[in-house]
Amino acid sequence: MKLATLKDGSRDGQLVVVSRDLATAHFATGIATRLQQVLDDWNFLSPQLQDLYVTLNQGKARHAFAFAPQLCMAPLPRAYQWADGSAYINHVELVRKARQSEMPASFYEDPLMYQGGSDELLGPCDDAPFASPDWGIDFEAEVAVITADVASGATPDQALEGIRLAMLANDWSLRNLIPAELAKGFGFFQSKPATAFSPVAVTPDELGPAWRGGRLHLPLQVSWNGRPVGICDAGPEMTFHFGQLIAHIAKTRKVRAGSIVGSGTVSNRDRTKGYSCIAEKRCIETIEDGAPKTPFMQYGDSVRIEMKGQDGQSIFGAIEQKVVAAR
Repeated sequence: MKLATLKDGSRDGQLVVVSRDLATAHFATGIATRLQQVLDDWNFLSPQLQDLYVTLNQGKARHAFAFAPQLCMAPLPRAYQWADGSAYINHVELVRKARQSEMPASFYEDPLMYQGGSDELLGPCDDAPFASPDWGIDFEAEVAVITADVASGATPDQALEGIRLAMLANDWSLRNLIPAELAKGFGFFQSKPATAFSPVAVTPDELGPAWRGGRLHLPLQVSWNGRPVGICDAGPEMTFHFGQLIAHIAKTRKVRAGSIVGSGTVSNRDRTKGYSCIAEKRCIETIEDGAPKTPFMQYGDSVRIEMKGQDGQSIFGAIEQKVVAAR
């Protein structure tokens, strides 16, 4: 099942069911108006949405209309929680090596995670506004999941059972603000502005064999100003799977339905696969040449993030954003 939220002038938008090929959609009115409603009452409402999804894919939905990603908000436009991990150890290793900093052994056993702002999440085609390009504007292409309720103390296997939906994320970073914030010893805050998400969120069963072991085994395609810069495989090098990330959150507290958990920047050791954030490219340049060469994003720059299935069809739709001056 594929779900999206259309802009309607409200903060939570209007829930729609989207066809498998992303061509058509149908309002979920009469079942639920918002995605959070569905997450709160999943066992009752999701089967009804699944029936509508089947009807839509069969071309029998009476009030279907053309699906337009440009009209989408984030699937969950505001969330009770947005927690982002750093599950790809290669990315962490490169960052530490570029800083000439040792890699703590604990990083291979205990996932890194920060809690981002979830009161405003950007739609897939929303402009990304920033007050200054001097802040070091950078995209970060990720996979993310939305959870059901997960009990405190849940094991990774139990946590996997709490995954309801998967989607893509662009976890914007302001790289030049990060060092001063981390130096305070309290983590990211101003350096992590609003995150954007793919037009569509999908249930894991839609992903078929690509979804296994709590990982999504497909390439994540990234283009910067229309030029492909990354096609990293999101699966095998994800050190901590989503069950482990969710269990990390749940160690001391409950995880409530509607929590979003991110994978962190998708990264591969094979450098021919490119990169999913500019910072990683700059780290490689620093390691190899002594200094970074690639600049961060400027006003007018654009980024596109997408994942396609084995059939070549887009699964979640594309995140397509332009960097603009904040007003």
